[in-house]
Amino acid sequence: MLGWISLVFAVLFGRLFYLTVIEGTELRRLSENNCIRLQRIDAPRGLIFDRNGKLLVDNRPSYDVAVIPKDAHPLDETLEKLAGHLELPVEELREKSKTKRRPPAYKPVVISEDVDRDTLAVVAAHGFELPGVVVQVKPRRQYLTHQSAAHILGYLGEINARELKSGKFPNLRSGDSIGKFGTEKTFDHFLRGERGGRQVEVNAAGQVVRVLQTVDFKPGYNIYLAMDADLQRRAEMLLEGVAGAVVAMDPNNGRILALASSPTFDQNAFVSGLSRAVWTHLQTHPLRPMQNRAIQGEYPPGSTYKIITALAALEEGVCDETTTTFCPGFLRYGDRTYRCWKRGGHGHVNVRMALERSCDVFFYQMGQKLGVERLAWYAKAAGLGTLSGIDLDHESPGLVPGNIWKQKRFGKPWMGGETLSVAIGQGYNLTTPIQLAGMITAIANGGTRYAPSIVSRIETAQGGRVFTAESRILGTLPVKARNLQIVREGLSLVVQGKRGTARGYRLPEMAYSGKTGTSQVFSHKRGEPRRDDEKPYHLRPHAWFVAFAPNENPRIAVAVVVEHGEHGSGAAAPVAREIIRTYLKTGKTAPGLMAGIPSENNRP
Repeated sequence: MLGWISLVFAVLFGRLFYLTVIEGTELRRLSENNCIRLQRIDAPRGLIFDRNGKLLVDNRPSYDVAVIPKDAHPLDETLEKLAGHLELPVEELREKSKTKRRPPAYKPVVISEDVDRDTLAVVAAHGFELPGVVVQVKPRRQYLTHQSAAHILGYLGEINARELKSGKFPNLRSGDSIGKFGTEKTFDHFLRGERGGRQVEVNAAGQVVRVLQTVDFKPGYNIYLAMDADLQRRAEMLLEGVAGAVVAMDPNNGRILALASSPTFDQNAFVSGLSRAVWTHLQTHPLRPMQNRAIQGEYPPGSTYKIITALAALEEGVCDETTTTFCPGFLRYGDRTYRCWKRGGHGHVNVRMALERSCDVFFYQMGQKLGVERLAWYAKAAGLGTLSGIDLDHESPGLVPGNIWKQKRFGKPWMGGETLSVAIGQGYNLTTPIQLAGMITAIANGGTRYAPSIVSRIETAQGGRVFTAESRILGTLPVKARNLQIVREGLSLVVQGKRGTARGYRLPEMAYSGKTGTSQVFSHKRGEPRRDDEKPYHLRPHAWFVAFAPNENPRIAVAVVVEHGEHGSGAAAPVAREIIRTYLKTGKTAPGLMAGIPSENNRP
């Protein structure tokens, strides 16, 4: 027993001798300087491409100057020298070096982000006199399209305290960036990747002497959008100078080919953090560039709603394809006169002709016979008044009004005359461009409603397939094939017919279909100007156009709104035509329509 005890003490003594005598000097140095440290390595976010593999969002190296307070002794003196090299006020550096909460030992505090190479060279050259000053290299987001597709791509921002406490981001900490808007937010968990780390030895000044161990990072997945970058750019050019939106969809699967909202903003401004002045400007700008009008803008649909009224009237037997009504230019209902946009009237018209010429009186009569509840049922069945299901946040639902809604909202019963207004897309009706794009998509493909999708596929950095988007069917239009065909024929006449409201925007090389719309901003009062071009800009009506092309085997469906554009035929139809022409690559595209789009009076 004594021998075993002697052996144990001998082993312990030998280990103590080894640590204190043989390795003592080295271990003492490591201990005194606390020189074994862990450093994290941020993973690059996944890249974002368009449907054709064009790179839209990349990462670039960013050099951040940081200070390790415990190494930067004396701290004030080090900060004064660093301020001179960075050409920044020393008080600013002192403020940044202070943290609200006590940081972990030897945690770097970023003083200046994304410095240029000249500044980096100066800091490196004076490293011997800047103890505790380190340069951190991290991937930083770069939006190659600048302002293009900003509302689809989105941007990043620093994670806040509420998000950290939510439990949705278990591996993140204060100072990390996450997607805050658009694709960057919706698919953040795919794009983010997993950070790595390394164990390093540093000297007394906090400078790395050698790397002891490394754990590799895992880059985020790459996302391929359904969007066509060239078509997106074209849509934005066509909207330049006006407020409005364009949504283009593939009618065969619901994929978003373009989604433009004007005016837009530069996502790169968010990369390093917005200044208060820039953020205030974006928030107070009268045209609200941060609003995604394609999914958030709510407008009366105007005469594009006549598609719903026509479908409902045919399906409910209120009219058939041969039923005609007489339009003298007005309809008397109760003690009010409801006028048609054409003062002289359209004469005898059937449903096809009423769609072609956008006859208000025909649809007044159909709405009167249907009633608001049946109109509302068909509108909701077409996707109006409800979220479309697009993969983007903050979508607005729009509004399909009815008796119950009005009773709850105003405490008053529904009035018959209000149904007449609803039947032509005025009154309380509110729709978004994405909803009308979904509606015209269903008309184009024979009645199938698809959920709009912005992503085509997701891949690993090595090209392995992680996710492939599949068409998601929301439902079908509750109408017979024959009735749908009658409406399609009427929509074709809108463009191809001799009296079509969009006949001036045909494509000679291809037949397509559409529907113009003008949505009133306010009701006319006696003594006020009735001509839209005589009104103040903010009181002029919004211009709509929905379309699909070509008539046979459609490949694209489009919804366009131009705020205060006056008339769909003059402001929105030419934009849609150029979108169709660009995507299908037919004929020569117009050089630009933009802010100078002429409006054609007396056309809805």
